[in-house]
Amino acid sequence: MPQLNNLKAERVRNGYTQQKLAKATGISRQTIHHIEKGTFNPSVFLMQKISQKLNCSIEYLIKTHEK
Repeated sequence: MPQLNNLKAERVRNGYTQQKLAKATGISRQTIHHIEKGTFNPSVFLMQKISQKLNCSIEYLIKTHEK
């Protein structure tokens, strides 16, 4: 499956599992999973929480890649 955004790569690069990132941000693991798969379009508020924890921009996280 092609990479749809940079969330998974950045999460792994920062040493987070989906569960650990969920706990650190207060976002459910399932939501993080669906964002990574591209099956959920998160609010700016959710992406801000994630980007702050991963120390990168929202724009970088949501950058889409061609299938």
